[in-house]
Amino acid sequence: MKIDRAAAFLYAIVSTAVIAFQIALAAGAPWGAYAMGGAFPGQFPPPMRIGAVVQAAILAGLAGVVLSRGGVALPSWSKVSHWLIWVVVAFSVLSLVLNLITPSAGERAIWAPVAFVMLASSLSVALLRRKDTV
Repeated sequence: MKIDRAAAFLYAIVSTAVIAFQIALAAGAPWGAYAMGGAFPGQFPPPMRIGAVVQAAILAGLAGVVLSRGGVALPSWSKVSHWLIWVVVAFSVLSLVLNLITPSAGERAIWAPVAFVMLASSLSVALLRRKDTV
């Protein structure tokens, strides 16, 4: 398997775990200490639960872009994936920075490494898949 495809699969697998976490938060899991800087320990209040669903949807879209750019899925996204992959990389950089500076030690311990893997895998896809082929 080519490195770009493997990196796309890795991004998708990690994204699936993060999406599951966000959906669990939205459903009332008492894991608020591990998200949003730990500002809402326990269950998220209703507005934050809606935010968790929105974050899950955004992450699913980002994973779709990476899978398309990596030549794994969604070939119809191929034309736009050559520039959208850089949006994913930028989002991943921002996510890593925010997870490194969060006041929540638990969030930092869990999500900073996850954000690093997402950045490394999306950047690998961006740099290794320069052609518009799928």
